[in-house]
Amino acid sequence: RYTENELLEINRELLGKTPEEIVSWALGVAEKPLITTNFRPYEGSILHLTTSQQKDLEVVWCDTGYNNHQTYTHAHSLIEEYGLNINIYTPGQTRGYIDVTLGLPTADDPKHEVFTEIVKLEPFRRALEEHKPEVWFTNIRVRQTEFRDSKDILSYSNDGVLKVSPFYYWDNEKLDEFLKENKLHKNTDYFDPVKA
Repeated sequence: RYTENELLEINRELLGKTPEEIVSWALGVAEKPLITTNFRPYEGSILHLTTSQQKDLEVVWCDTGYNNHQTYTHAHSLIEEYGLNINIYTPGQTRGYIDVTLGLPTADDPKHEVFTEIVKLEPFRRALEEHKPEVWFTNIRVRQTEFRDSKDILSYSNDGVLKVSPFYYWDNEKLDEFLKENKLHKNTDYFDPVKA
């Protein structure tokens, strides 16, 4: 684990690097890397970027069970196209049972916290516990949320895993260009039930 000062220094060094160079650096320091995806609009970019450098990279998808047809089609297409080493984690309860017991609560509903725990957080913790990664590739970017604005290219998760966000400072326009240049697909119809 890097100290806070070491992390600041490495982030300064990586700031001038391309996403490809950032991934290469991270793969060079980790024996157990992992990438998580939810097949949102720009996930093709990070999946392409990482698996082109390490074909057998462990890929974790925590499928809430609430994705729409477009997202499942997009996911299947990317899994097949890249031959992803995919590990799918689902909630311990079916969507039908959750619909009956909790419904799809809005963010201000008291049941929202329980819903988020069931469909997103518990499967995610289970995935990290089973894989025990040293490095976790993610596609978070600055300007997405206030919490994400406090991060950087490298940051640590609450579990002490080094999170690497190669596209952290990129905006949507730059990512759209990347998708176009690399002939990658974009999921234009993504639904996140936790943000409903």
